[in-house]
Amino acid sequence: GALFLGPGGAGERQRSGVGSRTMSASIYSTKVDAESAMTTNGRDVELLPFVNDKHGGVIIEMTTPMDPQLFSASLKSLLSKWREQGIRGVWIKLPISLANLIQSAVEEGFWYHHAEETYLMLAYWLPNTPHTLPVNATHRVGVGAFVMNDKREVLVVQEKSGVLKGLGIWKFPTGVVEPGEDINIGVVREVKEETGVCISIYVN
Repeated sequence: GALFLGPGGAGERQRSGVGSRTMSASIYSTKVDAESAMTTNGRDVELLPFVNDKHGGVIIEMTTPMDPQLFSASLKSLLSKWREQGIRGVWIKLPISLANLIQSAVEEGFWYHHAEETYLMLAYWLPNTPHTLPVNATHRVGVGAFVMNDKREVLVVQEKSGVLKGLGIWKFPTGVVEPGEDINIGVVREVKEETGVCISIYVN
């Protein structure tokens, strides 16, 4: 529950529902490569779908089934081409439905970078130098709000989940900023979600 506490005691109670959310790491891309086929050792090899990322690398995004041997041949050809072009990091995003392609990627030198509920992300570094690929996200940005109304009452809540559930402890509304979300917008959203109260940020 949520409650405004003032000098004279408890004020108006607000209904609340504290939810939970998860984060996932993502790699943003900008430019789509338009080539559709290439030739290796005198035979056509199907080109894998990929986009160029913002950091001199590429992301292969597999969405349709493919024979593992054909996938391996296509991957080998692309890696050779990208090495000549000075491409550095290569990522492969494999959905669970295409898990049969994992072994082919690993045999070409890819390693597991991170996994989410519906996909596995593999990585490979083409230059003959220590890689500078970022590690997967390991933290979340938490926020808390000190909310006061025109009666100088302070908004406090009791958690409905987590370590403070059922302890009868009143606290400031808290939460987690979404990936890419402005921290001020995150605070306003969290207070609204937890208490139903719409707030404005005061900047001194």
